[in-house]
Amino acid sequence: MRNTLYRSLFAAMLAAGLAPGLALATQSTAIQPISIETLARLPALQSVSMSPDGKHLVALIPSPKNPDETALATWDTSTLGKGPTVVTPSGEHMKFIAASALKAGKILAVARQEWTGQLGGCGEGKVTGATKTFVTKAYMTGDDQKDFKEAFAQDTRATGISKQTQECLQLAGTASLVDMLPLNPDKVIIRQLSGVSLTSNYYLYNLKTGESELLFRDNMRASPSLFDSRTGKVLAKAEIEPKDGDYERKVLFLNPKTGQFEPQPALTTKLSDRYTVDPAGVDDATGKYYVLTDQFSDLVQVRLYDAAKRQYDPEPVVADANYSIARLLFSTRPANFNQVIGFVVDGPQRETVYVDPALKSIQAGIKQAFPDQHVSLVDYTDDFSKVLFVTESANVPPAYHLLLDKKQVVNLGSARSGIATEQTGAESWVNYKARDGREIPAILDLPAGWKQGDAPARAIVLPHGGPWARDYMGWDASGWVPLLTSRGYAVLRPQYRGSEGLGRGLWLAGDAQWGLKMSDDLDDGAAWLVSQGIAAKNRIAIFGYSYGGFAAIAADVRSPSPFQCAIAGAPVANLGRLGTSWSDNRLQRIMQGRTVKGMDPMRNTDKAHLPIMLFGGDRDVRVPPFHPHDYYEAVKGKVPAQYHVIPDMPHSMPWYPRQQRETLNLIVNYLDKDCGSLNP
Repeated sequence: MRNTLYRSLFAAMLAAGLAPGLALATQSTAIQPISIETLARLPALQSVSMSPDGKHLVALIPSPKNPDETALATWDTSTLGKGPTVVTPSGEHMKFIAASALKAGKILAVARQEWTGQLGGCGEGKVTGATKTFVTKAYMTGDDQKDFKEAFAQDTRATGISKQTQECLQLAGTASLVDMLPLNPDKVIIRQLSGVSLTSNYYLYNLKTGESELLFRDNMRASPSLFDSRTGKVLAKAEIEPKDGDYERKVLFLNPKTGQFEPQPALTTKLSDRYTVDPAGVDDATGKYYVLTDQFSDLVQVRLYDAAKRQYDPEPVVADANYSIARLLFSTRPANFNQVIGFVVDGPQRETVYVDPALKSIQAGIKQAFPDQHVSLVDYTDDFSKVLFVTESANVPPAYHLLLDKKQVVNLGSARSGIATEQTGAESWVNYKARDGREIPAILDLPAGWKQGDAPARAIVLPHGGPWARDYMGWDASGWVPLLTSRGYAVLRPQYRGSEGLGRGLWLAGDAQWGLKMSDDLDDGAAWLVSQGIAAKNRIAIFGYSYGGFAAIAADVRSPSPFQCAIAGAPVANLGRLGTSWSDNRLQRIMQGRTVKGMDPMRNTDKAHLPIMLFGGDRDVRVPPFHPHDYYEAVKGKVPAQYHVIPDMPHSMPWYPRQQRETLNLIVNYLDKDCGSLNP
């Protein structure tokens, strides 16, 4: 039995003209593309969570005052049919971008606003002159949303420092939740990042009183690796130190008898080797540590480690033949607290495998009710009387549901309505061989309605950003893939060498190969599309964002090229000016900075030969606007080139609906009108 409460759940939004769109009429001749407005507007429901006691749901919805802005909403789960109990629209300046239901009747909300001023080297941005960026803050409020106070604010203020440094702390310093400490009714562990030093302090924070206790002071040498979810005590830490022209990373475990941290030689690695060695928890029965590591395999496995004997067990406790293990899941329920209840396989989609019988049964029942969709359990009460879960697929946007008493499903709503499943094409995980024989995994999204044997289609090769990142199957939150497949394009997303999470070998193979073998993989992906009869030769474009934008620019100066044009969003163009400030993780800054080498497009602009469109935000401090601007100025007299500045757009999502409308229109119009022979 299903009880659909979509109308009542969004009663506060209907007045603002946000009623769900009607299903598309059956198409007798052609499939209608998904409208840009449908993909650009704010999700009707996002950042959904449930309080541990199951009494409240918290989410962001479009504001009743302005559908292009967010609002924070709270529901009483016993009266869902009445709609939200309280809705707080974003303020005039600060706009909600995330929210989370906590315990003790509290909500953590994150908001941001545009800011322009002198950073003076604080975080990302120019050392001199004004920088256009954002200030982001965390706020604490109750379920009634009556009072909003800056979360953990008393710890971000410091005495005896300059006004400029104080401002820097507020601008670039951020706070985040580390551990909910499920057995403690009032306390959590929080992390505060300093924008000045990019180091962190970790606190035991009382949600009711606001009092805090320092647990660990991070620095450029040491950081915590594992906390005790019962007490908040630091159980493991990692240290790095220079050695023989490299850096050595050591993992140290707390000796409960001496109270001292002791290094573990078996867990010591060189940073340049980039092994994963992450303590994930403690086995209560043996006292051994669970460690996520790829020291024994190309893929990350879970192994038990005996700190007293200083050795791993001979065999992994969790491993997958094809993919890494991303996480271990531990019970937060008092009845079996800290027991392993499941693990996450980092495959084409992050797939949770439950070993706990109750959760395994619940997941299986939901999957049966939602066939052909990916199911993720988000939150649940200790007795499983309420289970919040989300469903999605490549052609079905995320939808949120509440399972009551293991038998009744309340459909809370979809992030995006008005999208028919036939408007996008089939999605699959594929592999193809690069020219040197390396196997390259990829996600293939076919054009809507296209099937094998049909005439070859137009195609887009879409490399991800990072490049230390990867793509997952399922609904594309950026909107780019459904935008394109609903308009007749095949989309290939290669997980080119340098991609992270698909084996250490593939990851390391991208070192110093920017614009070289990493780009060969993309060209070879285009050739594979043609060989499979999916794409027509001379009707393929490349489009990428961030590192993907670099790849698009690289394609412009590489010859021969399989592409007819390039679209580069927020692209890196000048390797010499890239710097190493793209991450607040010092290990990544050290490691990745050494690998950013290869072909520099700004030194090869004389070889530009493809039509190219570049765009980027004027508040992007991750890839500053000089990258696309300088490249455009260098090639505009050689090839047909466009450069568009998107007002107030940062590097990473979330983006405002107006920015989505502008960029999605730019992409569609450019492909339709200006991309060489893509549209003969």
